[in-house]
This record gives sequence, structure tokens and C-alpha cells, in this order.
Amino acid sequence: MKKKIFAFGLSCIVLSFAASGQHKQVTASGARVEKLAEGFAFTEGPAVDRQGNVYFTDQPNNRIHIWSVDGRLSVFHENSGRANGLYFDRNGCLLSCSDMDNELWSIDGDGSHTVLVADFAGKRLNGPNDLWVHPKGGVYFTDPLYRRSYWTRDAAMQQDGEHVYFLSPDRRLTVRAAAGLKKPNGIVGAPDGKRLYVADIGENKTYVYDIQPDGSLSNRRLFAPLGSDGMTIDRKGNVYLTGRGVTVFNSKGEQIEHIPVEAGWTANVCFGGKDMKTLFITASQYLFAVRMDVKGVRQTSRQRW
Repeated sequence: MKKKIFAFGLSCIVLSFAASGQHKQVTASGARVEKLAEGFAFTEGPAVDRQGNVYFTDQPNNRIHIWSVDGRLSVFHENSGRANGLYFDRNGCLLSCSDMDNELWSIDGDGSHTVLVADFAGKRLNGPNDLWVHPKGGVYFTDPLYRRSYWTRDAAMQQDGEHVYFLSPDRRLTVRAAAGLKKPNGIVGAPDGKRLYVADIGENKTYVYDIQPDGSLSNRRLFAPLGSDGMTIDRKGNVYLTGRGVTVFNSKGEQIEHIPVEAGWTANVCFGGKDMKTLFITASQYLFAVRMDVKGVRQTSRQRW
């Protein structure tokens, strides 16, 4: 691996990338990871709207914030059901993995919410964690068990394991899409809607599935020998995994770059900004960003299954 060193305050950030000529660095030339905001309890779930504004959660404080395209921080939602992962649907509503009561929410622009999924097979979910919306409207979400200190109910496993679920585009049917995972966490799909990447953080592996026309998953295979908390993808199909900084793999599952982050844990990532060429990073008590040479994917499709 080659390394480039860029200044970061009083310290340095070392950006590592593959030496092979076939791999192109995805961070912009001379880019450095910048701290945008701090003072949170634990940041998570960044999601971008159609304008490029980035919404992210401070789960311990039960709050959703916005980092606007003009660089302003504000609060979007208080009492967000302990929101974790976020993603905008094709109608512009903010979907939230709200694990106060183990639910999947849809939040309107005025802050009002609708519960999309409250249970499965008559039992509560373990705790929806992260999600991705297919271009045709279906929602895939992970349901690991992380026992929360704020739960006042039975904290035992609610389902018969920790799985991936699919909510149909009409929001009427929830099915179990993938089983056989130890602790599924991060999740993201390919821009063309044909593949789904699921990180099994319990096994420290990330898998890829083929998405069938009816939304079901098939042909699971290993994508990368690394798990992840949150994930994103760019327009070229490079996949970004988190944990100890951000590790980038190309569509073949080859590591092409590592972006160190000066925080105890890097939870999640998404692209945002007016040109979709800024990578936003939620990590511990902070929100970071770094300029990229590639663009992210914005949810705008209104196709049908």
C-alpha cells in the first residue's frame, strides 16, 4: 500500500490506497478529513436528501440533526424513537430505524411520523439498525440485537435470530429476506438495484446478494473479509465500510483505499453536498467530511416493480 499524509489540525491523517496502477484513489487529490461538528453523544445514520443536505442521528440524545449544503447545523427532530439508521425514500420521506420500540418509521417534513413496521410474525423486532431503499421503493433493513440501556421492556431476543427484512413498495408486506447471519448491521444496495451488500459485523464479513425482480435475495457470496457498522456506495460501485475509519472496496471486493478517522469508532457514512462529492462520516462524538473524486448516489427514482 502507498500512503499520503495530509495535515489535520495538530496531527496528521494518513490516507492509504492500493499501489497497483489499476486502482484509482477515490478521495480527491490533497483532500483531508475535516471535523465539521462535535459535542454529540454518539452520531449515526447519515442520509442525504435531494438537495444534498445530510441528516444524521445522535441516538443517545434521541435527536436527528441536519448539516445543510451551506454548512449550517440544526435540529430536525426531537424524540425520534431513538433513531439509528436513516434513508430517504423516493417520495422524500425520511425513513428511520427507531429502536426505542423496535420499529421502522417514516418521518414527514413537518416531523410527524408513521410506523411502517412494528413487528414480524406477531413478535416485536429485535431492533432495526440500518436500512436501504431500492430504487423501486422496497425497503431492506437489518435487525440485530443490541440491548439498550433505555429499554424498559424485556431485552431478550424477540425473533428467532438476527436477520434482514424486506418491506414491499406498497408498505403492506414485510418478509424475511436473509437469514443465516450472526449479526447483520450495515446495508446498502448497488445503484442499479441489482445487488444488496450486507455486513455481518458479528462474523467480520460482508456479503453480497442478487436482488430478484420480486425483491427476494439469492446467490449469497462473500464480498469482503471485513464487517461494518454502516455502509455507502458511490456511482462507480465502490463500497465503503466503517469501523476503524473507512475502508473502500471496488465492485470486485478488492480494497482500494483506507480513510483514517480520528475517533474511537466510525459508525456510518454517506455522500452529500450539492455535487454529491463530499463523504460525510459519523464517528463517536463527531461529524466529519472529506472531498472525493467520485460521486455518491441520490435517491430519486419513482419506478415500479
